Amino acid sequence: MTNSTEPQDPEDRRLTRLRWRNDTSWIKPDRRVPFGHVLYAAATLGRSPADIVSRLTELGYDDIELPATPLPRTVDPDDALLLKGDTYNFSWLEVGKPVSLRNLLAAAGRHGRSPAEAARRLTAFGCPVPADHPLPDTPDTRDIVLIRTGPGGNGEWLDWGAEASIGHVRNVTWTLQCNPHTVATRLTALGIRLPYTPEPEDERILRDPGEPVLAIAQETGRRPADIVSRLAELGHPRPSTVPDTLEADDLRILSEELDGRAPWLERNTVVGVQLRHILRAALATGRSPADIAKRLDTLGHWLHENAKLPAVADVADIRLLETVDRSFLDGVHLEHVLRSASLTGRSPADVASRLTALGYRLPDEVDYPEVRALHR
Repeated sequence: MTNSTEPQDPEDRRLTRLRWRNDTSWIKPDRRVPFGHVLYAAATLGRSPADIVSRLTELGYDDIELPATPLPRTVDPDDALLLKGDTYNFSWLEVGKPVSLRNLLAAAGRHGRSPAEAARRLTAFGCPVPADHPLPDTPDTRDIVLIRTGPGGNGEWLDWGAEASIGHVRNVTWTLQCNPHTVATRLTALGIRLPYTPEPEDERILRDPGEPVLAIAQETGRRPADIVSRLAELGHPRPSTVPDTLEADDLRILSEELDGRAPWLERNTVVGVQLRHILRAALATGRSPADIAKRLDTLGHWLHENAKLPAVADVADIRLLETVDRSFLDGVHLEHVLRSASLTGRSPADVASRLTALGYRLPDEVDYPEVRALHR
């Protein structure tokens, strides 16, 4: 006979209403009692699961979910909570039903368990984990983020044996601010397939998206063409062609500080490399501006066609160009000329003449003063 009234004994009432933080697992005699509720009641009340089942049966709870395996003698609260089916409300996993990858990783992450350990405990409780290969023995709370594919709301999730796209790896990398190789190797460890097989050197290759291919090749001992090919496989496009040999000054002229180290020169596909960088590199290496420009072009940094290279690098030109915030696609107007004149101590006419000689576009109808500005 089913009892529809709530137990009066305080200990019995605790069997029917289990608290976890702000959530409650509440059972009724006319509904099936989840096995997770039984385990959590045993853990929190310090009793065996068999005792909990016996007492619930006496109270009129006739339909109690139980596994095909023998009941454990004791249960740890954290073990019981592995069967919690959702992070944000008190639902329980169904005994005998395969556990989704999302539920496994969420449970492992909540309790600081590794996926392998969480899988062993869930399987022992009658919730089979369908992994067809060994799961990671190291915990990582970021695992649940790795398999999320849908933004907003409850999201969408990769499940066992699914394939993650290169774009998915890239999106997770951006979210977690980590190396793409870290994401790729963890995904494969979780049984997620990828369009490529992660290799140990991928971590080095993908460490800095702005690093020149030649710098990676020098450190790894691989041919630049091999690096470019591998980057393409990993979904990170680079120049279609790069020199197959490294010249002595290459890394130096590719670095912003001309010291052969990061920060590296950023590739600008709209207006090209800055003329002042070419002139600075020419002075630093003792090479001509034309030679530097040619090599940088080979390395993927082209000079805009409007630019006019001087035969030799001059410190005065570099100083002037440091005051110009216009590209070779922009017009240089009177206010820009006057600003550069003020900063360099040159006359507006001299500044206008020199900028024209270097390829900048200035309006013809302006008469620029020959008087030098007060140098500041």
